Amino acid sequence: IERGLRKPSAEILKSLARALSLQAESLYQRAGLLDEAAAASVIDAIEADEQLATREKKILIDLYRTMATQDLTEEETS
Repeated sequence: IERGLRKPSAEILKSLARALSLQAESLYQRAGLLDEAAAASVIDAIEADEQLATREKKILIDLYRTMATQDLTEEETS
């Protein structure tokens, strides 16, 4: 993984992110497992919605990130 010979699994990235106190999404993007533009557009859309309160935006973004990483983990086990 360190030398770039193989891509890390979603579960490994999730563990690394937790240990480094980083958002797993940023590691997924750097590893090429998550389309940066798609994730950014969803998060931007949530943040731009004036009908949502700040707390609601945070909950939706957290939910989106959880679902995106869960989908990646399920794809790797399939």
